[in-house]
Amino acid sequence: MIIPKNNERDDYYFMEKRLRTNFNSQRKKSNIGLILLIYIAFISLGLPDGLLGVAWPDMRSSFGLPLDALGIITIAFTSGYLISSFFNGVLIKKMGVAGLLATSCFATGLALVGYTLVPVWWLLPILAVLAGLGAGAIDAGLNTYVEENYGESLMQWLHASFGIGVTLGPIIMSTGLSLTGTWRTGYIVVGVAQLLLAATFLLTISMWEKQERNKESKSKRKSGNKMSSKVSLTQTLKHLPAWLSIGLFFIYTGIELSVGHWSYTLFTESRCISPELAGLWVGGYWGSFTVGRILAGFLSFRIKSKKLVELGGLLALGGSLLLCLNIEHWFYLLGIVLIGIAIAPIFPALVSSTSDRVGKEHTSNTIGMQIAAAGLGGALLPGLAGVLAQNISLEVIPIFIVCLFLMFLLLHRVILYIKMSTTNN
Repeated sequence: MIIPKNNERDDYYFMEKRLRTNFNSQRKKSNIGLILLIYIAFISLGLPDGLLGVAWPDMRSSFGLPLDALGIITIAFTSGYLISSFFNGVLIKKMGVAGLLATSCFATGLALVGYTLVPVWWLLPILAVLAGLGAGAIDAGLNTYVEENYGESLMQWLHASFGIGVTLGPIIMSTGLSLTGTWRTGYIVVGVAQLLLAATFLLTISMWEKQERNKESKSKRKSGNKMSSKVSLTQTLKHLPAWLSIGLFFIYTGIELSVGHWSYTLFTESRCISPELAGLWVGGYWGSFTVGRILAGFLSFRIKSKKLVELGGLLALGGSLLLCLNIEHWFYLLGIVLIGIAIAPIFPALVSSTSDRVGKEHTSNTIGMQIAAAGLGGALLPGLAGVLAQNISLEVIPIFIVCLFLMFLLLHRVILYIKMSTTNN
């Protein structure tokens, strides 16, 4: 056996140290690149949501459509969104995260550009289904990836970036209208951006796969080389905690959109607040989401997700009780802003704690179903609020919201109790 001299050993040591440093540096750059790409993707996910509202008056005029034809497009989009997000776990297993995101961005971009090219209006709902399929897969896929690979802070900031996209969408559309006089410009800009993003996902597949391999090797080391395999969608559908978790998302999104959709009508038609003041406070409610999630990203270093959910739910319940008080307008105006700030971190916190509620093997399947349930709750519960208001009074809406918050907090408690009972056994 030849023993290297001291200076040779030193050379080997420094060479190994240099190689290790270079490897860690490359991996860190790769992670930063992926994180930036994830945020850009979520900003792009929010862009189309902000286009349609501004584009609709000119769009329906160019096709000679009635005002309520917008509902056909939104229903078509939601249908596609629910389908792709529900089957998110199955799609990720078959295509991988990067493949799914590339395909989904391509589908979304193709649909948005297609809006500007179709000669007859009935093709718009068909393209809306395609756009919904792409958006649902991007939403569920990115949420799954961040939940499995990164911490709570990044999840909060991920959803804050969606708010940036929703804010930029109307600006892009209105700028396009003012410069070119047509709604098609805004859709072309965002559609082309989606196609470029799809190409970026394709070019970075190796980075995503390397991250997946690193995650798997770490999991093997922690579990003594015994990996917990992901289960089928059918098995997840038989898992009670998964259904309870899905219920949380259904209720939460119903609350968020019920407050956002009905507060202005409540303030102006039932409580005689001026439209300008009511619009300002309702705008403050939506604006608080982005700010609240940025701040929650820092808070999550100290507060666990389940605590953020419970504290946010309790504060929002207090805000909804203020909303019920039809005494002095400052009480209920303060209530709506308090609700906005309090619930801002709840959705990201619920997503990032999915594996704690349902188990790692069910996470990928459950996140997709949760996103689908969120879309369904956002469609059905505000509609139910409107039915109640029509048949009883607008003043029933704050009471309805209080009841939803109580159901949400109770269901969250039940899930924590089941988890604690399972752990003790």
